[in-house]
Amino acid sequence: MTKRLAILGSTGSIGQQCLEIVDAHPNLFEVEVLTANNNAQLLINQALKYHPSKVIIANRDKYALVKSALEPAKIQVFSGSEALESCVLDSSVDMVVAAMVGYAGLIPVINAIKAKKQVALANKETLVVAGDLITRLCREYSVDLLPVDSEHSAIFQCLQGEDHASIEKLILTCSGGPFRGCSADDLSKVTPAQALAHPNWDMGNKITIDSATLMNKGFEVIEARWLFDIEPSKIEVVVHPQSIIHSLVQFCDGSIKAQIGLPDMRLPIQYAMCFPQRKPNAFPRFSFLEHPQLSFIAPDIKIFRNLALAYFALEKGGNMACIMNAANEIVVQAFLDCKIGFHAIAEIIEQTMAKSSFIVAPSIDDYIQTDIEARKIAQKLISKK
Repeated sequence: MTKRLAILGSTGSIGQQCLEIVDAHPNLFEVEVLTANNNAQLLINQALKYHPSKVIIANRDKYALVKSALEPAKIQVFSGSEALESCVLDSSVDMVVAAMVGYAGLIPVINAIKAKKQVALANKETLVVAGDLITRLCREYSVDLLPVDSEHSAIFQCLQGEDHASIEKLILTCSGGPFRGCSADDLSKVTPAQALAHPNWDMGNKITIDSATLMNKGFEVIEARWLFDIEPSKIEVVVHPQSIIHSLVQFCDGSIKAQIGLPDMRLPIQYAMCFPQRKPNAFPRFSFLEHPQLSFIAPDIKIFRNLALAYFALEKGGNMACIMNAANEIVVQAFLDCKIGFHAIAEIIEQTMAKSSFIVAPSIDDYIQTDIEARKIAQKLISKK
């Protein structure tokens, strides 16, 4: 049977690669829903190719353009956050691929879980902001989250057939980004263009900046805690510049399992979309002879402070990670807009975490208010720079 897909964020890097998987396995998938935030023309092109029953453009200003272009094809077009949040409820959808970037992905994922849809999760912020709530909902509605991130997919694959109680620690690998080995003085002069030049991965702007600051790895530590029900003290990060070993699991007997492959996001995307089956593909294959040296070093959390902030947020609990995420979304955009320097990213996040209201046991409404408050605080701090 085919899986009928709702791809949230189809015009982004992950969304486009999801559609490549659909192209490669047309008998396995049907595209039912496509959504985008702002890229109207690419969304139109995708809709005309895949003929979903529904298309959503979050930016209401682009609604008329998309509707006019797709009207001859008889494709329903909607706009706004409400349409985005409700499209996952459609009975015609079997799997929701959450490929949106940022906090906006939270409510659609919650709705998908409550509707008992299979969820392939690429949206980091969902578990970063509300990991405790999301995992409780997954247990309540008997829904498994299938990780799309290469690191979490690697751990997920390594744990197949293993007893959870035998896990000693999880080891997340990290490329180190474009500034690995740089001094604090070096980082004070970097530009957005330099930060966007990732050595190994082709990703969207926001996640690429997060990789450069190591916030992306901090997010992944938080995700791993919730995805695999593991204590933060058992999650380790190592810098692996080659991005060949995507993550590892160490077991109680001292043995380690690792998932190895070229840095190609299509691999974890396909694994999540096809799970529990493995399907063949024509992707390039890894060769040890072409990669004779694999190296590992400890991350420098004194210079790349965002990783330390993420561990703090995880240990603090409550809504602290939600605060951190909101501040990060604001400062990353400010850095891209050349309003602040690289060092100010961590500084403003840390100050926002100190100034925002802390809630020990937040509800979904608390998360929503926390996000609003933290963004305002971060914006105010940016204006003072």
